Amino acid sequence: MAKIRVVQSWSMVSISALDNLLKSRSWSCFRLPHGYISFTTMPRNKRPTSTRKKKEDQKLKRAVKRGDVPAPTPKDPNQNKKRTSTQQPSPAVESTRKLQSTFIKLTPKFLEDTKALASNTPLIRPIPAEVAIYPEHWRTEDSAQNHLTCLQRPKWRFEQTKKEVEHNEEGVFKKWTKQMDEVVEQWQNSIDPTIPSSPTYYERNLEVWRQLWRVVEISQIILVLLDSRCPLLHFPPSLAEYLSNRKVILVLTKTDVPHVSQTETWISYLHKTYPNLPVVRVESYVSKDNQAGQGHARYEPHIPQNFKQRLVSAIRDLHSELLEPPDIVKANPERLKEWKPIVPRKIDWEMVLKSDAKSTVPKPRHAEDENERNVVDEPQFLTIGLIGQPNVGKSSLLNALFGTTKVRASKTPGKTKHFQTLFWTPDIRLVDCPGLVMPNLVPFEMQVLSGVLPIARIPAYPACIHFVSNMLPLEIILGLEHPDKSEEPVVDKRTWREGMTPAPKKTITWTAMDILTAYATKKGWITAKAGRPDVNRAANALLRALAEGKVPWAFWPPGTSSHLANESGMGICLVQDMEDDGGSDDDKQESDEGTVTGSDEEVSDDEDYEDDDGDDGEAVFSETSTRIGASLGRFAVLELGEDDEEDEDEDEEESDEE
Repeated sequence: MAKIRVVQSWSMVSISALDNLLKSRSWSCFRLPHGYISFTTMPRNKRPTSTRKKKEDQKLKRAVKRGDVPAPTPKDPNQNKKRTSTQQPSPAVESTRKLQSTFIKLTPKFLEDTKALASNTPLIRPIPAEVAIYPEHWRTEDSAQNHLTCLQRPKWRFEQTKKEVEHNEEGVFKKWTKQMDEVVEQWQNSIDPTIPSSPTYYERNLEVWRQLWRVVEISQIILVLLDSRCPLLHFPPSLAEYLSNRKVILVLTKTDVPHVSQTETWISYLHKTYPNLPVVRVESYVSKDNQAGQGHARYEPHIPQNFKQRLVSAIRDLHSELLEPPDIVKANPERLKEWKPIVPRKIDWEMVLKSDAKSTVPKPRHAEDENERNVVDEPQFLTIGLIGQPNVGKSSLLNALFGTTKVRASKTPGKTKHFQTLFWTPDIRLVDCPGLVMPNLVPFEMQVLSGVLPIARIPAYPACIHFVSNMLPLEIILGLEHPDKSEEPVVDKRTWREGMTPAPKKTITWTAMDILTAYATKKGWITAKAGRPDVNRAANALLRALAEGKVPWAFWPPGTSSHLANESGMGICLVQDMEDDGGSDDDKQESDEGTVTGSDEEVSDDEDYEDDDGDDGEAVFSETSTRIGASLGRFAVLELGEDDEEDEDEDEEESDEE
């Protein structure tokens, strides 16, 4: 029992107030000398018992032991427990949970080693010129020995039941996962053993792979969306091999971030590497006219007409190829007579070019009677699938083609959970596939930089910042002051003597943890208990800024001259693209701003990362750095009203599952 002594005169406390206090709080009151009052709190679930009552209970227990009295009915231990809801989750909620992406868990040893590496290893300054060129070995390491593949759907027969098909798929998935883990382990062992070998992430949820299978099976033409900042990362050899027998168009998205010369160089490189695949570039948003009172630009889904014409032209060419029988059929006259195309012969391409948000798409045409069905006997529409890794802009492109918001788009990777179909015109159907992390022999830090992985579920913040800091001079971009400079220098008061020289000035070297500490100090982010700079929050904010394009960056394709690639000396950072727009991004931050405290099981979303004072949404650049402005990219458009609140709820569920 706890005793509370209140320095209060008895005469100054009303009897009614004491009576109400004692009844509401279950307190006992005793008067003490010198005008003090002692309150003794009693446990809420305990009742005071007298000595006589205790003796009666003891006699009853002894009688029960002797067998003179039957034992009393034992109390139910769950009687006082809080009742939980027995309502089963809805099928939609259960389906969403099944489609949650799954990845490996980083070991505690790796987290400790990378944290020590980020704290003790100086960053390379100046940044080498070859850093701005996409590493060729990331693509060529996928050789015959180290060969990653996409999960292929096993063959099945119509006589098989659903359980048999699913059981067969699960067996193939387990075998494939084991093989991929062996390849990744062999690749990790080939890296320099003096530094922690970073793993690579790929999708480990069979349900997500089934979504890709369905989209590829029902689509005659496939659009593979690639982030123009590093297209090869989003089109690994595993995906290229998986789609080798399909009609594919490579679509470069986010082309407003890199230089035009970089985008053109990437298009030339992709044409040379994949000569049979058409390559087009698109833009998915246009800026709205600022109204009175608006402090920053707003965007809406839109694709420029010239980009739309190029995309439709590429689709039209592949449609013409699908109308021609393959060579093996042409060589056999009997098969040629029976051959029929898998796509409709006639498509109104003018309607496709003129389609916009105002035009209503009627239902696809159906044969009115059986005679017409027998005469026509061809597919009713052309199906085009949009696939790619998370956060490459599949849903955004789909909205841009319609000119309005048709599907939900978000800055958080993995927003789309289930494939969805929409009719562009009565003759063309579009299928939006959920983002899927393809197997690729690249370090997971590169996947985080490009926004493929959800930042809230990545516990190794120091490793990611160390990786990024060797490619971008963050201390210059952010205008940071080294933590050692903030300490007052100690004055040397020793008397000068002949032969003595003053101590040389200490050379300042930056580490990844120095950058995080300096940035957290500049923003005023400190931990609640210890009052230290909140480096986890700083790392989260920096990684989000890099993934969302607030800090613009882009790689040059392999084979580019070092002089051209690193002309600015800023690595992969695009300084001249960071023009000051005079505003700030007040968009709500996605709730993937988790805090990492040592292991991935402790990753959780933290409300402290919301825009408390409005400066979280600002560009993360220094006011003193005049030549580097606040570039918000085109990702601010993804603030679509209610979507942000729904994103927060979904991300909170994800963190709870972790």
